Amino acid sequence: MSGSGLESFWSTYEEPLSILLLLATVTLVIARLPKIDVGHTKPFRRRRVMNWLPLGLTYAFLYMGRYNLKVSKFAFENIAALDGSALMGNADFGWIFGVGTFVYGCSFLINGPLTDRFGGRFSILVGAAGVAIMNLIMGLISYSLLNQGIGYTFITTHFVALFSLLYGLNMYFQSFGAVAIVKVNAAWFHVRERGVFGAIFGILISLGIYFAFDWGYSILESFGLVWVFFVPAALLTLFWLLDAAVVRDLPSQAGHADFDTADATSGDHGPQLNPVQVFGLMLRNPIIVTIALIEFCSGFLRQAIMQWFRTFAKQTDVVLGLKSSYVYEHWGLLLCCAGIMGGVIAGVISDHLFQSRRGPVAGLLYGVMLVSAIVLRFTYQTWAVGFLVILMSMAVIGVHGMLSGTASMDFGGQKNVGIAVGIIDGFVYLGTAAMSITYAWILPEEQLDSAGHIIGPATDPANWSGWPAAMIPFALIGAVLAYRVRNAKPKPKPSQAAA
Repeated sequence: MSGSGLESFWSTYEEPLSILLLLATVTLVIARLPKIDVGHTKPFRRRRVMNWLPLGLTYAFLYMGRYNLKVSKFAFENIAALDGSALMGNADFGWIFGVGTFVYGCSFLINGPLTDRFGGRFSILVGAAGVAIMNLIMGLISYSLLNQGIGYTFITTHFVALFSLLYGLNMYFQSFGAVAIVKVNAAWFHVRERGVFGAIFGILISLGIYFAFDWGYSILESFGLVWVFFVPAALLTLFWLLDAAVVRDLPSQAGHADFDTADATSGDHGPQLNPVQVFGLMLRNPIIVTIALIEFCSGFLRQAIMQWFRTFAKQTDVVLGLKSSYVYEHWGLLLCCAGIMGGVIAGVISDHLFQSRRGPVAGLLYGVMLVSAIVLRFTYQTWAVGFLVILMSMAVIGVHGMLSGTASMDFGGQKNVGIAVGIIDGFVYLGTAAMSITYAWILPEEQLDSAGHIIGPATDPANWSGWPAAMIPFALIGAVLAYRVRNAKPKPKPSQAAA
C-alpha cells in the first residue's frame, strides 16, 4: 500500500484503530502483571470470558441507547417548536434527561431485589428488550415529527412531556444493566481479582460512551435522526439473542464448579433475606452508604462533563472556536480512551498496590477531579478546557468502575449484590438527576433566529460560568468521603474466616 493509501486508510479508520491499539496495549500490560492465583483453571477462564464478553457488550450498547438522547438534541434543537423556540433547548434537555435519571436512580428499589431473586441473566434480558422497544418507539415518533406524520401537532405541542415519559421508561429498563453485569460476575470473580474486573467494567463503560457519541453522531450525519434510535434497538435485539444463548449466572450452570468468592456473604449459608431486610442491612452499613454518597457526586460530575461540554463548545463557538478543536471533533474517542485508562489504572493499582482496597484509589482520583474542577473554573474559556474535561473523565470513570462495578460486589456479597449495586448505582443517577435539574436552572437558554441558528445569551461564554463552578463542591465532598473509606475491605462471615 502506498504512502497516500496508508494515509487515506488511517484517516478513514483512525478512531476504531486507535481504540483497538489502546485495548491491545492494555491487554498486554495486564497480561504482564504478576498473576493473582486463586486456583482457576484455563478452561474456567476461557468460559468466563465467553460469559462476560457478550454480557459486557450488551451493557455497552445499552449506553448507546441511553446517551443517544444527547446526540438527538443536536438535531431536535434545530427544529422550531410551534412557538418558534428550539424543540429541545438546554432547559428542555435538562428536564427530559433529569426525569430519566431520576427514574433510573429510584428503579433499584424494584430491580435490585428482582435481580437477586431471578439472577443477572434474567435482568440483562429484560433490560435489553425494554431498551430496544423504547428506542424503537422514540425513533418512530421522531420519524412522524420530521415528516409531519401521524400525531405531528400533538408531538410538537407536548414534546417535552412525551419524551420525558419515553426516556423515563427507557431509563427504567436501562437500570437493569449495571445490576445484571455485576450480579453475574460476582459469582465468577474472586475478591482478589475484582480490581481487574473493575478495569473491564471501566472499559465497557468507555466503549459504550464511544458507541453512543462517535457512532451516534456519525449515524446522525449519514442516515438522519431516526436511525440514532433504530440502530441501538437493532444491536440490542442481536445481543439479546447472544445473551440468551451464552450467559449463565453461575459457573456450575456452565459446567464448572462454583467457588468461594471471599466477599461479604462468604460463609453465609442461611436462607436468603427478604428485600426489606437486605435494604435495611445495606443502609445500616456505613461503608455502603458512604460509597453510595461518593457515587452521587460521581454521577453529578461525570454527566456534567459528558452532557454539556459539546453543547458549551457549540453554542459559544463564534467567540471561542472550540468546535474546530481536536477534543470536540473526537469527543467519543477521547472519552473512550480516557475511560479505558482510568478503569485500568484504578483496577490495577487497587489489586496490586492497595491489596484490593477500593477507597484509596477513589481518593486519589477524586483529588484529580477536585484540582481539575478548580482550574477549569478559571480556564473554561481557553484551550485548556478540552484537556481538563478529558482528564476529569478519566478520573471519574475510574472511580465509577471501582465503586459501582467492584466495591458493590465486595461489600454487598454474592447473595445481596443486586440490591447493593442497585443502591450504589441508583445514587449515581440521583446525582445525575441533580446535575440535570441544576443546569436546567442555571445555564442560558438558546434563542433561534429565522434561519434556525442559535443566538442570544447562550452564545456568550460568560453566561456559562456556572457550568464549571457547580462541579467544585461535589468534587470536594467526594474526595472527603473517599478518604473516610480508605481502609475498608469486605469481611467474610465467621464460619468462612474460621475455615
